[in-house]
Amino acid sequence: MGYSMSTLLFFVAVIFTMYAQSKVNSAFRRYSRVRNERGFTGAEAARRVLDANGLNDVAIEQVRGSLTDHYDPRKRVLRLSESVYGVQSIAAVSIACHEAGHAIQHAENYSPLSIRNSIFPVVNFASRFCWILIIMGLIFSATNNYLGNMIFNIGVIFFVAVIAFHAITLPVEFNASSRAINQMEMQGVIVSEEKSGAKKVLSAAAMTYVASLAVAIANLLRILAMRGRD
Repeated sequence: MGYSMSTLLFFVAVIFTMYAQSKVNSAFRRYSRVRNERGFTGAEAARRVLDANGLNDVAIEQVRGSLTDHYDPRKRVLRLSESVYGVQSIAAVSIACHEAGHAIQHAENYSPLSIRNSIFPVVNFASRFCWILIIMGLIFSATNNYLGNMIFNIGVIFFVAVIAFHAITLPVEFNASSRAINQMEMQGVIVSEEKSGAKKVLSAAAMTYVASLAVAIANLLRILAMRGRD
């Protein structure tokens, strides 16, 4: 693939990322204004789902920011943002139950989550140094082709590890969203008329992970095409 084509694909992926982010922001804003009929806050909805699945020992904490929600498997703590924790909206309970879905995955040793957690330290290291190695490889190639190629290839391997992390994240996130919808229905967090809104919020959020993978792949193609020009 030529450099110009790979660059075009990269910009398309970046535009897709911007679109995905605008969709999640739009869906979250829209359904943050719609109060759920049962009157659950995000924290109450998550607690209900966790307790129903035997996860009474998983704590729920509030953290600063918006859409900073996450589940910490090391400390077994579910952290909800200010825009979710004490808010009685469809968006809030959807996001909170999605994170509770991750806690359920962890308790059940859901394979993709276990794989993602196990490779995270390696990927975290690789993501810090992949670009440095790639750029150094290109620089050294001008004077020492063998050394330059070796450094460049190590950088590419590191970058592929990052892509693998993005790829394994997709089933983890989609599964957590599916669990969230099912649990919200089963535990009476939402009524049937609210299911569509909950799905829109979670689907928009999932799209951002697809976009991240697309950008990573497009970046790799651009890197390889860049090397091919030398």
